[in-house]
Amino acid sequence: MKYVFLILFMNLLPQYAGKSLRRDGSYPKTFEDIKNEIAGYTDIAKAIIDLAVHGKAQNRSYERLAVFADTIGPRLSGSKNLDAAIKYMFSALQEDGLENVHLEPVKVPHWERGEEFAMMLEPRNHSIAILGLGSSVATPPEGITSEVIVVASFDELHKRAQEAKGKIVVYNEPFISYGETVRYRSQGAVEAAKVGAVASLIRSIASFSIHSPHTGWQNYQPDVPQIPTACISVEDAEMMSRMSFRGAKIVVHLKMGAKTYPDSPSFNTVAEIVGSKYPEQIVLVSGHLDSWDVGQGAMDDGGGAFISWEALSLIKDLGLRPKRTLRLVLWTAEEQGGIGAKQYYQLHKENISNFDIVMESDEGTFQPSGLGFTGNAKARDIVKEIMTLLQPINVTEVYDNADGTDIDYWMRDGVPGEHALQVPACVMTSVNTSGFIILKGTR
Repeated sequence: MKYVFLILFMNLLPQYAGKSLRRDGSYPKTFEDIKNEIAGYTDIAKAIIDLAVHGKAQNRSYERLAVFADTIGPRLSGSKNLDAAIKYMFSALQEDGLENVHLEPVKVPHWERGEEFAMMLEPRNHSIAILGLGSSVATPPEGITSEVIVVASFDELHKRAQEAKGKIVVYNEPFISYGETVRYRSQGAVEAAKVGAVASLIRSIASFSIHSPHTGWQNYQPDVPQIPTACISVEDAEMMSRMSFRGAKIVVHLKMGAKTYPDSPSFNTVAEIVGSKYPEQIVLVSGHLDSWDVGQGAMDDGGGAFISWEALSLIKDLGLRPKRTLRLVLWTAEEQGGIGAKQYYQLHKENISNFDIVMESDEGTFQPSGLGFTGNAKARDIVKEIMTLLQPINVTEVYDNADGTDIDYWMRDGVPGEHALQVPACVMTSVNTSGFIILKGTR
C-alpha cells in the first residue's frame, strides 16, 4: 500500500498553477487557499485508496512482481537477465496503456563473480560462507593462503599496520546503521591494501545473519593495489574475532574467480501520463530494475520499481489526468553506484527547471509510515497537508530529508525529493543474499 501516498502526492502537486514546490518559496495562493484546495480532494483520495486496497487493483503490484521475479530472476548490471528484464518491462508498460514508453541508452559496468570459496585451515577446518563484492578482482588461479588479522575498525587496522602486511584482513566492525557501517564494505579493500594486506573479508553490513553473507558494490582507488575482497557472515566474523582474542593463529585459503568486462549497453526504462496543462513539467517517480546476482531482486528493488509503476496504473485506471506529466523511470545499474540515474541526470539536467519533484522507492515494501521530504519550509507545509488525506490508512508522517541514490543528483541541485518510509523491518539483514526471495507476507 506504500504506493498510495505516492499517487496522492503526484495527483495533488499539479494543481498549483504550474509553480514548483521549490524555487524561491513564493506561491500565487495563500496557504489557506491551498489547504482548502487539498481538502477538496478528499473524495479522489478515497477513490484511490479504495481501488488500491479493496478494488480490482488489490494485490496487483504484488502479483505483477511475483511473475516478473519468477520469470526473470536476478538482474546484475551487464547481464543477459537485466537485458531480459528491460525488454519485459518495456512491453508490460506498453500493454498497460501508458504513454511515451521508451528506453534511454546507458553504459553500465559488467562484472561477474565466478567461482568463489573460502576455507579456514587453522586452528581447524571450517568452510567460510562468502560473497565476492562487486568490482573485486580475482585471486590467482591457485588462490591465496594466508594468516588472518582481525580488526574492528579502520583505526585499529592503521595502528596494527605492520602486523597486517602479507595477511588477509578480516573486518569485524560493529553494525551501527547501514548508512554509517557500509563504508567498511566500500573502502575495506583499499584500506587493507594500503597496509600491505593480500585480501580483505568484511563482516556483512547487517545487524544479524543466518550464515548469510550480504553482497554489494565496493570501490578501488587509483594508485592503491587492487586486492580480492568479499563479505562473510556475521557469525564467521564474530568467531574469528573470538579466536583472535584468545591468541589463536588463523589461516584461511581464499579463491575467487571474479572478472570485469568492458562496459555493456543498457537502458533506463521510461513511461508517462502526459500532463493536461503543463506537459513539460515533470513529477518523477522511480525505482531501480537491476539487482544483485543472488536472491531474486524482489525487494531490492523489484518492489520499489513495481509500486512506482502501480502509481501510474492507478491514476490511469481512475481516468485521472494531472496537469503536470507523471514520469516513471526504472533505473539501470543502481547497485553499481547509481550509474543509470547519473547518466539520466546528465542527459536531462538542462531542463532542470521543469522537474518539480523527484521520488524514489528503494527501502523495501513493508508497512508504510510516511515519507521523507527534502524541500523548503513552505513546500513541507503543503506536503504535510496533503498527507492528512491518508489518515484512513494511518500514513501521515512527513520526516526530514529524502534519501535515494537515484534522485540525489537532482536534490543536490535544489529539486524537491521524496522517498517512502516504512515501519522498521529487517530488510538489510537478508537483502542481497542468496537466501532472499519474494514472500507473500512482504507485500
